[in-house]
Parts: sequence; structure tokens; C-alpha cells
Amino acid sequence: MVSAEPEGATMDARDAADSLDRATDDFLAARPQLFGIAYRVLGSAAEAEDVLQETWVRWQNTDRSGVKQPAAFLTTITARLAINVAQSARVRRESYVGPWLPEPVDTRHDPQLGAERAEALEMAVLLLLEKLNPVERAAYVLREAFDYPYKQVAEILETSEANTRQLVSRARKHLAAERKEPVSPADHRRLLEVFLAAAQTGDMRVLENVLAADVVSYADGGGIRGASRIPVVGRLRVSKYLAAFAPRFWPPAETRWVEANGNPAVLVTAGGNPVALLSVDASADGIERLMWVMNPEKLSPYVTSLTA
Repeated sequence: MVSAEPEGATMDARDAADSLDRATDDFLAARPQLFGIAYRVLGSAAEAEDVLQETWVRWQNTDRSGVKQPAAFLTTITARLAINVAQSARVRRESYVGPWLPEPVDTRHDPQLGAERAEALEMAVLLLLEKLNPVERAAYVLREAFDYPYKQVAEILETSEANTRQLVSRARKHLAAERKEPVSPADHRRLLEVFLAAAQTGDMRVLENVLAADVVSYADGGGIRGASRIPVVGRLRVSKYLAAFAPRFWPPAETRWVEANGNPAVLVTAGGNPVALLSVDASADGIERLMWVMNPEKLSPYVTSLTA
């Protein structure tokens, strides 16, 4: 039987298929790191996935014959796309109903989330990074979490190496000024355990003992009923607030210990449905930040990931 296609056409099709296979392999190999970069810059797993989808489309449409380091090329695309998305996200978050918190991620299977170090992954750090401009955030993430040399970060961000060093330095100073030295993982878990028991019973004495003087409680409900639309600030106010809603919130609820963003967290459910994910940031002075993720759009993907 004679082939219906010329031999050259068959070879071209085979070469194209081989090229796409290599492109797919290169993308999948880099994917954990690409997601880790996009997620840290954006604080949103959903937005990070959108960035990766666009990165894949651009990678497919790129003339890859001249790309000597696919991972570096893909990192550059991802970082620049994430910065663009972050710039538009800032406008959207200004109109967000109530406090905005990062979308939690399950880090049990990848404690570093694709990075050299677990830097810029904790909920509290992501919340503080949100106050930086997107370029500062990307510079900090690439340098501190992924250990990219300043020269390479500068190339990715299309700026000078000197400016890159200043961007990272500003980010470090911001975090140092806004956040006290965190406690050890064991103390973190202990403080959360003590807090949870006191919150469930509305024990004012224990609550005031475990909370830092300038503690802030954030409830990210995205406008859902029952979530406070302004942060509650100060030991006494937070304690009174927690004690007041304890009789309504906790009796029908069940709690489950989970991990989110590298730290112990508590998943609260009622009638089998997720109600809140509670994370804390703690220092030697006690719990500095209470972070209640209650927005169903952020909770549902996290809960689904626990069964994956």
C-alpha cells in the first residue's frame, strides 16, 4: 500500500509531535516551581493556575528551537504574567467585601511548594507581601524562596541588578517591621491548641493570656453573612468578640487539624460543610494574627485538596 502522505510531510508531523512532547515534558518538570512563584506573588491558587495555563499556551506558541534553558524561559514568562495579574488584582481587592486573606494551600505533599525554601509561603507573610507593589513582591519571592541570583532576577524583571537588590531589601525591611520573630513549630501548635479550647468555651481569661496585646483578627468571608467585615484589633476587643460569638458558632461545629501553608491549621465544619479555616501567626508575645478564611470560593478548593 502506498502512503497517502508524502514522506516529508510524515517526517514533519513526527518532528512536530516530538517537539510538543519535549515541550510538555519541560513544562511539567518546571510546573511545581512555576506554581510556587505565581502563588506567592498572587496569594491565590486559582489565579496562579490561570497564570500557568497562559504560560503553557505561550510556551506552545514559542519558537523553542532557540531556547537553551526551558525552565528559565518558563520562569520568566510566569513571573511577568503573575506581576501583570497582581497589578489588576490590586484594583479588584480594593473593592473586596471585608478583609482579604490569601487563598490557603495544602502543603503536606510539597512543604516548600516548589521552592528551594519555604519562604514567603505562610499565610501571615503572604498577607504582608500584599502591601508591597507586585514587582517588589516578585523580586522577594524569586530571591528569598527560589534562591535566584540577583542578576537573573533582574533579567526576569527587566531592571538593573542594583535596583533588584533595592527591591528585595525593601521587602525584607517591610516584613521585619511588620512581623515579630515567629515561634517554633511546636510552640505554634501549642498556642493554637490553647486558643482553640478557650475560643470554644469563651474563656476570657485564657484568651487574654494567649493573645498578644495588639492582636488582629481577620475574617475573610467575601461578604458572606456572619463574617466580620472589619478586622478586630487589640487583646480585649478580640477576646470579647470571640466570647460573644462562641455560643452560636461552636456548638454545631466540628474541628479537624490540618496543614495550610506550612503551618498547623484548624478546619471548622458544620453539618459536614466547611465553615472556616483558622490559621494563626504567633510570636513570643502570643498570637499576633488570627486568620479566618470563610469565603467558600477559597475554602472549597482547599477542602478538595485534602482528599487528593
